[in-house]
Amino acid sequence: MIRLATSEDIPAILEIYTPYVLTTTHTFEYVPPAKEEFHQRFESITAQFPWLVWEEKGKVLGYAYGSLPFKRAAYSWCCEVSIYLAPQIHGKGIGKKLYQVLEHILWLQGYRVIYSIITTENSGSIAFHEKVGYRHVAVLPDCGIKFGRTLGTVWMEKRSGSVEIPSEFPVSWRSIVKNDGNLSHILATLSLS
Repeated sequence: MIRLATSEDIPAILEIYTPYVLTTTHTFEYVPPAKEEFHQRFESITAQFPWLVWEEKGKVLGYAYGSLPFKRAAYSWCCEVSIYLAPQIHGKGIGKKLYQVLEHILWLQGYRVIYSIITTENSGSIAFHEKVGYRHVAVLPDCGIKFGRTLGTVWMEKRSGSVEIPSEFPVSWRSIVKNDGNLSHILATLSLS
């Protein structure tokens, strides 16, 4: 089941994220964030962007969210997406479902370009993003160092297809998804309910 994340989900989200920090190069963080720090991160992100979780039998097993990749005003119609799944749900199509809902909300908010920034050695994520319609736009070689080796990043993007120049800035996700009923309608529209 896909639902909106709440601050009560932070311990479960951190349980999923921590192994990625400690054992992979999928994130460039070295140390898992403390619960309080992550709570601030969550509140900052969800002020503008949606954060979704995948839940099975009352347990959060994955999450995806949007965020701001750049701070200058001219970039206001760009966003970045991130996704992390518990190992037991990899390869089951759940990431695709989370992205379908997340992207739908981001497009409705008024975003025109969605980026995903992926470590070059994360071939599984690169293949996943290609499969769901992202295209390669840049490679930044050797821009990070983790576990004693240099790492690059692949920048991938998906565009809304809109050719009109927007006259208004993107709105908060809360104006699109006002309640669980709105989210249920989005899930039904996408045939995910």
